[in-house]
Amino acid sequence: MNASPSHRPHPAEWTETQSLLPSAERDLPAGRHQFHKEQMMARIHEDLRTSSRTSATSSRTSATSSRTPATSPVASVKRSNPFLRRTILLPAAAFALAGAVVGGLALTGGGADDGRAALATGPALTTSIGVADAKGAPQLLERISLAAADTSAPTPRKGQYIYIASKVADSYIKTDGDKREVVSDELHSRQVWNSLDGRDGWLIEAGKTSDKGITLKSDVPFSGAYNALAALPTDPDALLQRIYRASDAVRDPEVPRDQAAFVAIGDLLFESYPPAEVGAALYKAAAKIPGVVSVDDAVDAAGRHGVAIARQNDTDGERTEWIFDKKTLRFLGERVVVVKATADSPLKVGTVTHTSAITERAVVDAAKQVPGQAS
Repeated sequence: MNASPSHRPHPAEWTETQSLLPSAERDLPAGRHQFHKEQMMARIHEDLRTSSRTSATSSRTSATSSRTPATSPVASVKRSNPFLRRTILLPAAAFALAGAVVGGLALTGGGADDGRAALATGPALTTSIGVADAKGAPQLLERISLAAADTSAPTPRKGQYIYIASKVADSYIKTDGDKREVVSDELHSRQVWNSLDGRDGWLIEAGKTSDKGITLKSDVPFSGAYNALAALPTDPDALLQRIYRASDAVRDPEVPRDQAAFVAIGDLLFESYPPAEVGAALYKAAAKIPGVVSVDDAVDAAGRHGVAIARQNDTDGERTEWIFDKKTLRFLGERVVVVKATADSPLKVGTVTHTSAITERAVVDAAKQVPGQAS
């Protein structure tokens, strides 16, 4: 990437961090439409519950997100769920429904002035664009699926937590009067702990929470939780059908159906710990989505080069890329890159609207416990 780490971003997104926002109004950043993601989670939860009644198997899970134009206004946006990663500020009207999904979350662990530092605003993140190959995607995804299935990762036990450490950043459009410019917030660290059922957890995110973090305890379980993922079908066709069905129910009309499904799978793969057979099935399902391509080179938020599986959203000209190690095919992270300029957006080709990198993924015995630390 051309941007230095100090210029990598993540806009403040939650009620607790509204005081950190600049006084200038922000346009809606290009990227994930988090409201639809959370609604998708609720839909898949319900779908799995319905399936479990007929199969006598308890199941809950979820995922998706979508895009929204970078020029939409955000007005006085407020968000109550601190777990939402890669979040995009939403139009105020969306929040009338969002509360039904995230309203059960308990927020504790420090006030808005409890040691939090605003993330610095810098220039837009930019990168070189890798070459896309539609013919190479099926073969690469087959290899990635085999690598995901052949794993020695430990199976978590009841009472344990999934720990994910990552680096995240975003570029977005800032409006100040008649002036619009693309800016970024600095690359920062994020640590998440989630119980296997997704009802308990903890979040520490630099610039967004205090050093001690905040609770993720909720009546609405995190849909990427281990138990929810373990309940997903491992038949790729059945899995993809379920994702499409849930996506169709809540998808923003401006987001192409296949793009919504692709992004949904990516969200299930990122801040989660899917069982090997489920992870393999997700990659095989992705191979069945039209428009999916391989990319010869992509860089995650930690600066690691890899190959990518990607799909372009023709509506906003952005390409979502899942990045994998070139040798081991281990999932490294994700980025969203502008590959086609649009008339109504100041985002230039090569702008990175989102970048992330998984730096550690582990099973631990308690929330707030770091791998290698005694419980």
